[in-house]
Amino acid sequence: MNTQISSNFSYLNINNPSPPNGNHQTEPSETTGNGKLTKEAMRRYLKERNDHTVIIFNAKVAQKSYGNEKRFFCPPPCVYLMGDGWKNKKNQMIKSGVSEEGTQIATMIGIGNSEREMQPLLLDSKFFGAAKTLFISDSDKRKHFSLSLKMFYANSKEIGIFNSKKIKVISKPSKKKQSIKNSDLCIASGTKIALFNRLRSQTISTRYLFVDNGNFIASGQQWGSFIIYLLDENAPESEDFSVRDGFIHYGSTIKLVCSITGMALPRLVIRKVDKSQVLLDADDPVSQLHKCCFFIKESNRMYLCLSQEKIIQFQSTVCPKEPNREMINDGACWTIISSDKAEYSWCEGMGPVEEPISPVPVVNYLRLNGNTEIAMLELVGENFTPNLRVWFGDIEAETAYRCSTSLVCTVPDVSLFKSNSIFSTSSQNSNTNNGCSISNKNIFQPTQVPVNLVRHDGIIFNTGLSFTYTPEPPSTDTYSAH
Repeated sequence: MNTQISSNFSYLNINNPSPPNGNHQTEPSETTGNGKLTKEAMRRYLKERNDHTVIIFNAKVAQKSYGNEKRFFCPPPCVYLMGDGWKNKKNQMIKSGVSEEGTQIATMIGIGNSEREMQPLLLDSKFFGAAKTLFISDSDKRKHFSLSLKMFYANSKEIGIFNSKKIKVISKPSKKKQSIKNSDLCIASGTKIALFNRLRSQTISTRYLFVDNGNFIASGQQWGSFIIYLLDENAPESEDFSVRDGFIHYGSTIKLVCSITGMALPRLVIRKVDKSQVLLDADDPVSQLHKCCFFIKESNRMYLCLSQEKIIQFQSTVCPKEPNREMINDGACWTIISSDKAEYSWCEGMGPVEEPISPVPVVNYLRLNGNTEIAMLELVGENFTPNLRVWFGDIEAETAYRCSTSLVCTVPDVSLFKSNSIFSTSSQNSNTNNGCSISNKNIFQPTQVPVNLVRHDGIIFNTGLSFTYTPEPPSTDTYSAH
């Protein structure tokens, strides 16, 4: 199956992107105290979007440490704090009498929930931190685990505990020819990966492919999460390109697109590396922590390479004795690993709350049920609790708690949104690009409304999803969900 993708294509020099989840600067809103969220407070939130956002990037696999060795996770788990909510919260705390020092955010991270297993995570001035000394020993028999990030203010007020996506434990990278049957170690088209280079096997020399200020660079501090797409072998170079389903094999034509900025490298052919030699005839599936290189299509043996912090093109040398091999330097040899991201967003809609923010509910997708008279929407995700309510825009829906992974609510009538300019045919939030739609004979143009969750104390959790009312075709009385 082919899917059309559009990317901001460039190589090495590209336009400076906007930061992810960027919001305009706003002054802190006046609060009305804790309690049930009001329509006015939700409208203010939908207009200003003053979210607190916590993002945790991590590799999908971690290599186990044996004996006294410490194989630190590579790339290291990274934490980003984003959104205007953090700045507004600090201003509110200072106004209420908290000292500047008391507003500082402290973080701890570990492979378990107990504080005994956690270590401090230092955030820089841009609210970024990398956990470079985490490892899992052979005495730990778990096959999967999640990282736990504990956050609190210096005045001891707890923010909450946030978990990463699950990480698979492996003993060491497989040197055998991989089989698709072992699919959890293979890399599929459309998934995220990270790439790092370690000269002479020295940990201190590790650099990661990253996009910074509109350039692809080799960073010693931050790593990029790139979507790897499988292309047709004869696909032309273009900003718009068709992608294929399936697992990535050596010899495949691929596209690497930064998952944050949308910046892309030109078409590449991924090839297997064995001791600084490129194996031109290898065609087995690409596996976790394999050594690989990236041939730039339609070039004269040019490969993606690093030189200090710069990304350059390096020309390989043909092996005189083995025509199916080429020789490259260490800078063109990359280690590939699948990556994942956990993201949590919230806003204190009615002002500061006493309880920790966690557990933060996460909605994975929406499912529409029922008939055109009484439409029911199911929210499927995780961390749901009975004290959550579903809101369509500024309308609270009748909500029923099923379990920690399922909530059900009634869909409000579209007439409730007709007079509100916040909701229109175009999305007011760039994140609301996924959700459900229903046909309705009482409207003449699509009406899209954001779907969010609200806790009993006024905390708004941004789901990033929307619901769309569409005009009903004359010949049908049905609705659709997608």
